[in-house]
Amino acid sequence: MGQDTKKTPITIDGIAYTFEDFSKEQQTMCQHCMDLDRKIDSAKFSLDQLLIGKQAFMDMLKKSLEDAPPAQTVEPLEIK
Repeated sequence: MGQDTKKTPITIDGIAYTFEDFSKEQQTMCQHCMDLDRKIDSAKFSLDQLLIGKQAFMDMLKKSLEDAPPAQTVEPLEIK
């Protein structure tokens, strides 16, 4: 009996391919793309954490300044 091997489907621009049918070079390029997708997702996750963390500190800073008298400055420095 024939051995039933699993095939890995890959879709690129709406066209279905099978990873195992790719050349070694194509498989390597595909693996790079998949790894870069994981890294991009991780970077987006980290960016979300950084933005939320910054907002939390800005909120705490604003709350701490509510009771303080406004400071007089010649040229204000804006924190974005």
